[in-house]
Amino acid sequence: AHNERNESRIRGASTLSQQTAKNLFLWDGRSWVRKGLEAGLTLGIETVWSKKRILTVYLNIAEFGDGIFGVEAAAQRYFHKPASRLSLSEAALLAAVLPNPIRYKANAPSGYVRSRQAWIMRQMRQLGGESFMTRNQLN
Repeated sequence: AHNERNESRIRGASTLSQQTAKNLFLWDGRSWVRKGLEAGLTLGIETVWSKKRILTVYLNIAEFGDGIFGVEAAAQRYFHKPASRLSLSEAALLAAVLPNPIRYKANAPSGYVRSRQAWIMRQMRQLGGESFMTRNQLN
């Protein structure tokens, strides 16, 4: 994917495991040293933790806006309710801003964010997310 500010610069897509390792243990910035440490930490995380655990940790430390860390804080800030009570649409909106939560705003979603939200909702429905969300909201 191209970086929109500098078309000649390409940004890579990190896995959730890589992002979790980076957010938990490493500093911001780009260097070969940091990338090497990230690779080693990612391998350790994937060896020790289940995919569900990796996703849980990621969602608890991900940035959802300026100074908003974790899905619980994001749910409270944007929707004034706990994450466990988010609707399918609200959960999809939070997921839609994750690629760049400083640029993409959950409280003022652009057309791009709304289109990502709709795509995420379609994917969730196809994968059974709607029934999962409904079951969770009933508990």
